[in-house]
Amino acid sequence: NYEYGFFWYLYLDGNVQLEVKLTGIVSPMGVPEGTQPEFGNVVGRGVAAPHHQHLFCARLDFDVDGTVNEVYEVDAETMPPGPDNPWMNAFRPRATRFEHEQSAQRETDSARSRTWRIVNPQSRNGLGQPVAYKLVPTMSTPTMLAHPESSVGKRAGFARHNLWVTPYVRDERRAAGEYPNQHAGGDGLPRWTSADRSLLDTDVVVWYTFGVTHFVRPEDWPVMPVEYAGFLLSPYGFFDRNPALDLPATEECHHNG
Repeated sequence: NYEYGFFWYLYLDGNVQLEVKLTGIVSPMGVPEGTQPEFGNVVGRGVAAPHHQHLFCARLDFDVDGTVNEVYEVDAETMPPGPDNPWMNAFRPRATRFEHEQSAQRETDSARSRTWRIVNPQSRNGLGQPVAYKLVPTMSTPTMLAHPESSVGKRAGFARHNLWVTPYVRDERRAAGEYPNQHAGGDGLPRWTSADRSLLDTDVVVWYTFGVTHFVRPEDWPVMPVEYAGFLLSPYGFFDRNPALDLPATEECHHNG
């Protein structure tokens, strides 16, 4: 019996953050005292809870200064030693544009500081750069560990990747399709992206899968404290400078009494 809280934070510097808070009661099972089940952890005397996952998929219909956007994967790339890198400490961003749906099925990679940048190539900031926002993984970002041919694996195919990108279609609203419990599986993002549609010169939708892989602790019983998941949307050249520098001064408040 879980409860989820979804908290959107709109910051004065243009950042937009989603924080998901998870709490509730884990699914307990009785076990003989002194035993350790293979697929669960003991949380109390004679009580264990199974390993499980919580996976969410955010449908992000970006319109960065207009409806025609492009999506890039940006990785930190190290440079080999040489004349251009005499101190052997140079690195640079490597941006790869997604041109079709199949190539835009991706996973997070913290070792490369991977982010995804949503760009309007037709709009420029005051420095002549294309305006953009970037999607930043900020917390746990697992993919589904169940086998693709399992019941849940078939119905939650969206959870096989952290990132999907599709052209905007009004009726494509839910990552698992409209009726996943009544469907044999394969609906939603796996079915739509099988057409491998173009992602260029069009209105795009970014789908981001994130969540928690939960190996239950004794501290999670009988009611678990809050676990967190989420992501950050951050301006990248959308503004010409820090937009929080010229905020109006806060009026002083005086209380008489």
